[in-house]
Order: sequence, then C-alpha cells, then structure tokens
Amino acid sequence: MFKSLGKYFSAYFISLTAAAAVIYYFIISGNTLKPELQAIKDVADKVPANLNDLTQVIEENFHHPLPILIVQIIAIIGIARFLGLLFSKLGQPGVIGEILAGIILGPSVLGAYFPELSLSLFPTGSLGNLQVLSQIGLILFMFVIGMELDISVIKSKAKDAIFISHISIVVPFTLGVVLAFYTFTEFAPEQVPFISFALFMGISMSITAFPVLARIIQERGLTRTKLGTIAITSAAVDDVTAWCLLAVVIAIVKAGSVNSALLTIGLSLVYVMFMWYLLRPFLQRLGSIYNNRESISRGLIAAVLLMLLGSAWATEVIGIHALFGAFLAGVVMPDSLNFRKIMIDKLEDVAVVLLLPLFFVFTGLRTEIGLLNSQELWLMCLLVIGVATVGKFMGSGLAALFVGQSLKDSLSIGALMNTRGLMELIVLNIGYDLGILSPQMFAMLVLMALVTTFTTGPMLSLINWGFRERYIQPAIQPVVEDKKSAFNVLISFGLATSGRKLLKLAHQLYGGNPAKVNMSAVHVTLSADVSMMNVEEFERQSFKPIRSEAEKLNIPLETHYRLTTDLHREVNAIAERENTRLLIVGAGQSLYTGSLLGNLVGVTKALSPENLLDTITGQRPLLPSNDLIDEKARVFLNETNCDVAVLLDRDFSDSKTIFVPVFAHDDIFLLDYAQKFIENNSSFVVVADTTQLMERGSGLQDRFDSICKSCAGKISMLQERTIQKEFLNRQELMLVSYKSWKALTESKSLWLEHIPSVLVIRPTAQIS
Repeated sequence: MFKSLGKYFSAYFISLTAAAAVIYYFIISGNTLKPELQAIKDVADKVPANLNDLTQVIEENFHHPLPILIVQIIAIIGIARFLGLLFSKLGQPGVIGEILAGIILGPSVLGAYFPELSLSLFPTGSLGNLQVLSQIGLILFMFVIGMELDISVIKSKAKDAIFISHISIVVPFTLGVVLAFYTFTEFAPEQVPFISFALFMGISMSITAFPVLARIIQERGLTRTKLGTIAITSAAVDDVTAWCLLAVVIAIVKAGSVNSALLTIGLSLVYVMFMWYLLRPFLQRLGSIYNNRESISRGLIAAVLLMLLGSAWATEVIGIHALFGAFLAGVVMPDSLNFRKIMIDKLEDVAVVLLLPLFFVFTGLRTEIGLLNSQELWLMCLLVIGVATVGKFMGSGLAALFVGQSLKDSLSIGALMNTRGLMELIVLNIGYDLGILSPQMFAMLVLMALVTTFTTGPMLSLINWGFRERYIQPAIQPVVEDKKSAFNVLISFGLATSGRKLLKLAHQLYGGNPAKVNMSAVHVTLSADVSMMNVEEFERQSFKPIRSEAEKLNIPLETHYRLTTDLHREVNAIAERENTRLLIVGAGQSLYTGSLLGNLVGVTKALSPENLLDTITGQRPLLPSNDLIDEKARVFLNETNCDVAVLLDRDFSDSKTIFVPVFAHDDIFLLDYAQKFIENNSSFVVVADTTQLMERGSGLQDRFDSICKSCAGKISMLQERTIQKEFLNRQELMLVSYKSWKALTESKSLWLEHIPSVLVIRPTAQIS
C-alpha cells in the first residue's frame, strides 16, 4: 500500500512542479509585452505604505455592497431564527420573534443604543438591496399562500365562513374609517387625501393572518374540531376578501380620480377573469400529468416561476400591487395536491427562511418606536390597538354567535380572527411605500400587529379557563374494554410506503385475529409540512397504502392522523390512551443508503441548526449515536412506556427465516418474539449464543428448550462460533435488542455489512 501511495505522491508532485514552472515562465515573459504598464507599476510602488495597509484593504472591501449584504443576511437570519425558535418554545407563534428581530435590529433598539454599529451594519445606501430582496421573498411567499388555499374546501363550507369573515372585515373596517377621521389632521402626511388615509386605516384594522392562525389552531390540537374547521375556513375567506379589497383600495389611491380608479378596477377584473377562466383550465390539465409523480422537471419549475413573475408584473403595471398578482398565481395553480406540495416544498424554505426575515428587518428599520415620545402618542397607540382588537373580536365573535356557534366557540373565533402577524406588516409597508402612513402611525400599527398576534394564545387560554366547568373533557379518554383484554399494537410511520411494510411485519408477528390483537396506525405530520386546508386529503393519501395492505390481510385497522409540532408527545399520548403493548416504528432510513459501515462513521448531524438549541440545553447529545436509527425513532426507544420495535429496512417483505443473536442475559426476551413469529408466520428461527450463555446457566437453555418442545423443528442453535456471510445472506430478518445493537454498531463488526433487515427491540423493562 505504501509503495502505491508513493507512486501517486511522486506523480502529483512532478505535475504541480511542472505546471508551476510553465506558469511562472509565461507570466514573466508576458510582463514584457506592454512596457508602458511597468511604468504605471513603478509609480504605484512609490505610494506610501499606509495606503496599502492590510487593515485598510479589508475595511475597504467590507464596505463594498456585496460583503455588506452578506453580513446583513447572516445577522438577520441568525437573530430572526433564534428569536422565532425561542418564541415557539414559549408557546407563541414564531413570527412574533421574527418581527421583534426586525425591531431590535432597527433604529428602535440597535440604532438607539449602538448607533455606530447600526450605521456600519445597515448603511443608508444598502437599504435598497434589502428592500428588493425582501419584495422577492414576499412575492414567493404570497405565491405559496395562494397555493395553500383550497377553493373547493372554501366552497364546501362557505355559508357560515363567508358570513363570519365578511362581518369580521366590515366591523373593524368601519371602526378604522371612524378612527381615521379623528387622527387624520395630526397623523396623516401632507398631500394625502382623507379617502386614501381612511381606506388604509380601515384595511389595516381588517386583516387576519391566515398562516399564523392556522399554526395556532394546529398547535392547540383544534384542527379536526368544529371550531378549528370554521376558524380556518373563515380565515381563508378573509384572506381572499382582504386581498381583493386591498387591490381595490390601492387602485383608488394610485389612480387619484374616480375615472382612473374605475379603469384600474376594470382592468383588474379582466385580469382576474383571464387567470381564472383561461389560464387555470390549462394549468389543471398540466397538473394532472404530474399527479402521481414524485418530482417536477426544472423546465416546468422555470415555466411556473415565469408565470408567477409575469402575474406579479401585470398587476403592478395595472396599478394594484405585485403581491396580489403573486397571490392570484398561487390560487390558479393545479388542484393536484401532489403538484402543489412539490412546488411549495421547493419554494417555501427559500421564501420563509432566507428572504422573509429580510422583510421583517426592513420593516423594523422603518419602525421608529422612539417617535412615540409622549404620553399622548402612547395613549393614541393604545387606542389603535384597542380599536383593532374590539373591531375584529366583536365582528367575528358576534357573527359566529349569529350563525349558531356556541358562546365559547364564538369567543374563540373572535380571538383567533384577531391574529394579524405577517399579513398585517405587508399591508402596512404598502401604505408606507405609497406615502399614506406617517412614520408615527406606521410605528403604532406595527405595534398593533405585534400585540394582537401575541395576545391570541393567552386570550384562547383565558376563554378555555372561563368555560372550564361547562365544557370540561377528560384529558385521557377511557380505554375501551376490548382494548384492555387484547394485545394492542400501534404502528407509527412517516413515509406512506413504509406503513405498508410495518403492518406486514406486525401481521407476521402477531397474526390477524382481532379477538387477540388490536392493530392501530398513526401518521403524524409536522406543522410546517402541510396546509391546514388540505388536512383531509393528506390523511387519505398517507393511509392509502397501509389501508390497502390491511384489506389484503383482512386486518381491522384503526387509524389516527395528527398535525402537530411534537411528534413524540402525540404518538405517546395515543399509545398511553390505547394501552399499547408494542409500538412499531421505522428507523427513518434504509440500510441500502450507502455503505452500512460508512454510515456508522459520520457525524454530520451533530451541529444541525435545528438541533443546536436542544444541544445547548442538554436535551440532545452533541455527537449523535451512529446506530443508523433516526433521532425521532431513537427518542421512542429511550422514552416510550411500552415495548418499542424499530425496523431497519433492507427490502423487507417476509420473515420466514429469522436470525436471533443473543449477547447478554437481557437479550433472552428476544426468544419470546421469535416464538410469536414461529406461531403466526411459520418462521424458522436460528439462535446464536454468541457469548456462551448456555454454559453459564443464564436461563437461555431453558427458554430455548421450551420453544423447541412447543415449536418442534422451527428453532435451532447456530453451532459455528463465527457468523458467515453465506449464512446471513439466507436470513430475511434479524432480531436484536437495542442495547446489543448499539454495542454492535459501536464495534463496527465486519459481519454487519451482510445482515438482512433488522428489528431492534427495546422491552419496557429496559427503558432508560
């Protein structure tokens, strides 16, 4: 090996030396081609040394537009993500932390207390770049919001939702116009007519942030309730209506005259009809082609982006706003859920993680809370917050009560519809750009957006507390009698296709007799992965393969679908409620993903940004265990209060031949599982006494002999001391305890390269 390395090193060194010599010769020779340049160089060499000082060069480079922009993005994303995560941990919408990040980096905090740092990080000339990038982020975000709206769902639940939504707009809009009448003289910029100021005050009071409201509903477990359904649909209708109303308001403000405004509105209606009746049918046919595909070609993505930008450009030229065009482009996208999900997955992270924080900070740079420098101004700010809260809360709450909702649900709908967040900031920035809102009023309205979003959660909690006696429900539903007597198995899966394999494994282990075994399956979708409007369709698609397998095996299967931010809490709650005896999960990755031994070495997830906070707080180790088990599955192994089995899949289909290595006395329980496979699947089991436990009287011999008597010819003991590759290749499944699997992977034994699919089991007695 060393001779081979020496040969490569010699060739490498000779190649580099020869190339360096050739390059040096031609550079020296090239300097003589234009002698006049040498004179310039001589003059430059006479410049005082301090001008060429390294520190000055670095400082000059730092003030170039690109380095400044990169540093700004690093600071913005870092602080915005940290505060967003912090507020999420506190049970508040993450958008509050991101908005606060913008205010902290703006003149209200950084500019007030560290003016030199603020000027260095955000020089005046650089703000144009931030604004352009933030607008691109908003265009992408509004496109995603449009795609997440399911018009068919709105139609099916339209009657009550439209009434609640429109009343929740009309009441605060009216109060906003009244408020404008009393604040116009003092707070409206010069040359701004009253109608423009009044319309924008009205629309700013009327906004509900559909994305934030949807997250709150999901995090509180209200997604599948009547309250959650009506609130989600009302917010969706509110979003559509508010954006149409905003487009009309912008048209009136920009036009300057009634005739011009009517022309702009007319052109807007023509454009909407073109998008809905001409472009949408074409896109529907296009979407049907990609309904069952897992990816979309780059050419189609480029075409969609061109359509998005073209729509944004058209609405900007017509005289409304580019964001309305982006929103409409998302709404007319194909109804195919698969198509929309792929597009959202490709665009959402770039828009939300990279570009939207720039918008929050750009808004923060405009928000000068220091302008509210008197008691009268702060009283006016409280009045603005009060009018916005009362208008939205009263309008939507009374409307909900009118259509037959209970008092508790009506109040809850009022609290939820009072959520504003990002959507409010978008409207406020449009008003600020049009010169309609003064800096003082802009600051008040930004604070109003923050306060109304922040108070939504506490208001819901207060309402629940106030109705606690009347609407009390048990935290844990009682276990059904047949589930107490039967052996309950719960399957938790991520990918829909993996659910089919896990059910097949469970059937081979326990059989399909419902009098003896109850099978349940749970699929959990993390909050950011699915639109609230598409929950039912996601549930149907997620369970389609496993339900099909259950029908084929003639197994009664109960299914649970959850939308949450805490996977383990939801699954463990179901396991506890159903008195689950065994939880079966997937490992999160296949054994076919690269070299098995190679996978055991990597530590690339150690400093994952998503895991960093848990690492700092001690909830997660810095260097994860490289046992090929995903972190989500590993938490179940360490915490769940029942037996847990994790399948590491290597093209698993059957378990007719099973290998059971026994490494310690604690592994003897594996023979109980092996016996179940023999009884219910006619499996043939080979046990390997790897550490000669039988010779030490550990009880392995007695358990083995017992199974031999009841399952004659179906279990044998491996006689060889060394486990051969040929033997492993004949096995379909390996049963191993979690403790032994961790030891095996740490030892990096060579025979691991040839193992079949592995079922890693941790009994309740060994919970850490």
